[in-house]
Amino acid sequence: MALNKKALHGVIALAGISALALTACTGPSGGGSSSAPAAAGPIAYGTTDKVTSLDPAGSYDNGSFMVMNQIYSFLLNSKPGGVEPVPDLAESSSFTAPSEYTVKLKSGLKWANGHTLDSKDVKFSFDRQVAINDPAGPASLLTNIESVTTPDATTVVFKLKNANDQTFSQILSSPAAPIVDDEVFPADKVLSDDEIIKANAFYGQYTIDSYKKNELVSFKAFADYQGVLGKPANDAATIKYYASPTNLKLEIQQGAIDVAFRSLSATDIDDLRKDSKVKVLTGPGGEIRYITFNFDTMPYGTKAAGADPAKALAVRQAVANLVDRQAIADQVYKGTYLPLYSNVPSGFLGANESFKDAYGDAGKPSLDKAKKVLTDAGITEPVALNLQYNPDHYGGSSGDEYAMVKEQLEKSGLFTVNLQSTEWVTYSKASRADEYPLFQFGWFPDFSDADNYLTPFFPEGGFLKNHYNNPTVNELIAKQLTDADKTSRESAIKDVQNALAKDISTLPLLQGAQVAVVGSGVNGVEKTLDPSFKFRLGTISK
Repeated sequence: MALNKKALHGVIALAGISALALTACTGPSGGGSSSAPAAAGPIAYGTTDKVTSLDPAGSYDNGSFMVMNQIYSFLLNSKPGGVEPVPDLAESSSFTAPSEYTVKLKSGLKWANGHTLDSKDVKFSFDRQVAINDPAGPASLLTNIESVTTPDATTVVFKLKNANDQTFSQILSSPAAPIVDDEVFPADKVLSDDEIIKANAFYGQYTIDSYKKNELVSFKAFADYQGVLGKPANDAATIKYYASPTNLKLEIQQGAIDVAFRSLSATDIDDLRKDSKVKVLTGPGGEIRYITFNFDTMPYGTKAAGADPAKALAVRQAVANLVDRQAIADQVYKGTYLPLYSNVPSGFLGANESFKDAYGDAGKPSLDKAKKVLTDAGITEPVALNLQYNPDHYGGSSGDEYAMVKEQLEKSGLFTVNLQSTEWVTYSKASRADEYPLFQFGWFPDFSDADNYLTPFFPEGGFLKNHYNNPTVNELIAKQLTDADKTSRESAIKDVQNALAKDISTLPLLQGAQVAVVGSGVNGVEKTLDPSFKFRLGTISK
């Protein structure tokens, strides 16, 4: 049955609520999952996502993290269908003081290469994330860690800068937290994919059998895995990478692959819903799409010609007044995405519609407001914008999405837009190296909490590296992060969003659900489309 807009809104709006509900029914801590007996494989998975790096310190994107989830483990992880972090490599974990979080590891763990996996690996993994601090990596998630100590081989103690961190257990299951082999990975630089595979430095449900980067990855089940995910429901799996969503759609229709996930176009999904040979499955949402402004290089930015912060703000405000999110959602995405009017999406604690309140006309564009904000700032000539988007990482519809943004801005007469695109492998680094004054980004959350849309992005410029830094915003984000009172924390999250809407470091555009297409006789995909936002091949059988 086709999922209409009203139904999709329910899926998305309940994402955060679903996460809380699933937390309540999560099974006891520790132990393996109840996966079905391993079936003949391999399970074939297809995607247009790309891998940046298999080193957890060298990437912070969905394509890389999807592979990491198959081959690495975490201190804490969530079971398929749930979201609450429970012990994975850990045997137990808890706050032993307001600023001290202690983890006891399982004993006798071995990497696939035979090396011992113990507390040294854990300390090494977190210390190197912070030390390397790769621009394309997730070290920004670890800003609250002051130190990591290891009293013995099975004990790890995290000392935190701020007490009562309400997200720390989630951080330990995030992209910043895969544990790596300290005998293989260097402490001060990212390790290449080929070297990781040669060293067989894995501890997950699978090891990698063969690897052609962004072409084909082959996995085989790791017999000695003792983590919370348990034995996979298949004995082998592959990931095939596609340059075009059209080819991805064709191969799932023809049965050449078993699962297609990220990213088919909205038109393709609508068409596939009518195909009796496949099923279209949806899961709780949380993905967002937005425009990032580089505060140094955008028009009137700090290092741009005629630098003027008041004029730069006026440019951002004018863009915010002109963008028509509903038109993009309807015409480009056919309701599979919905308008997003704040930095925290609908369904999460404290989410509001700060941009809808501050700009446009109740969600519709306003040419009069856009003209006024530019005139008041002394800008009388059309402003030239260099806007960059990515055609492969965020789906084939990105071109149509940004063509509409260009059209909406230019028809106002207030802007001329030079629209350019770059492939992801280059884009992911160039976007954080001041090469793009305005650029597309998307976010697939690390965990199901409003803070994951705040702390990684904005304090000290966050992972965006866009030179935005507002001490008031930083203080508000720190306040909500450590506030154990739900009502008070919700209020702080709203205050953060209102402050961000005034500055416009990023301009929220759309939010969407998880959508996977599966072939006939394929089972278990629905188990992994959960609010943890981690896709696990181990749930799938056929």
